[in-house]
Amino acid sequence: MPLPRLIPCLDVDHGRVVKGVRFAALRDVGDPGELGAAYSDAGADELVFLDVSATTEGRPLLLDLVARVADRLAIPFTVGGGIRTVADAAALLRAGADKVAVNTAALERPALIGELAAALGSQAVVLAIDASGGEVHARAGTKPTGRRATDWAREGEAAGAGEILLTSIDADGTREGYDLALTAAVADVVSVPVIASGGAGEASHIAAVLELAQAALLASIVHESPARLGALRAELLSRGVLLRDAA
Repeated sequence: MPLPRLIPCLDVDHGRVVKGVRFAALRDVGDPGELGAAYSDAGADELVFLDVSATTEGRPLLLDLVARVADRLAIPFTVGGGIRTVADAAALLRAGADKVAVNTAALERPALIGELAAALGSQAVVLAIDASGGEVHARAGTKPTGRRATDWAREGEAAGAGEILLTSIDADGTREGYDLALTAAVADVVSVPVIASGGAGEASHIAAVLELAQAALLASIVHESPARLGALRAELLSRGVLLRDAA
């Protein structure tokens, strides 16, 4: 199994990086191009860019912005938000993304996962799951679906998803630690890598979730000071957490 990854996440709303708590009370935290470049330079293993309002507003993909961010990165780049078709995903790859993340559109039409995998390869398809109380929510966390996260993760892997990006709405932005029970439950039922998201506040939180998942998504903990990523990496290594070589 590959060594765990540290992956900063840019939640983007109308061209700006935002962050809130439990998907609400969003505040502006910076320019996606500048933050992306800072994380790339600071030793991030990958970067995730999620357009958090594209689906709810039904608007086009931010291809120009994605291209601008991609031009400043030297690391793999995953983009999600508003992807409805294989053509949308292909356009993002042409703009500089390495992988695409799908959420609501896949819930509404699960066949999309297989179509993306057939066209792009499973390694380029990430199934994003937003869950509260173990239940999957669609449309930026606003619409309960009645699906269990474990069932949907298993179904997504079978359809061709190469990774699961698992966000706990309950823990998101709290800085009180990841939802370890949710992460463990999903990781137990899939064989593809799980990226845990929501709740990182200190190195101990990241160390704990990396015992269950193959990657930790970081947002609030580093947005105010991207250079902190290096210090987190050093502290994790001092705790005996094996990580990829940032060099």
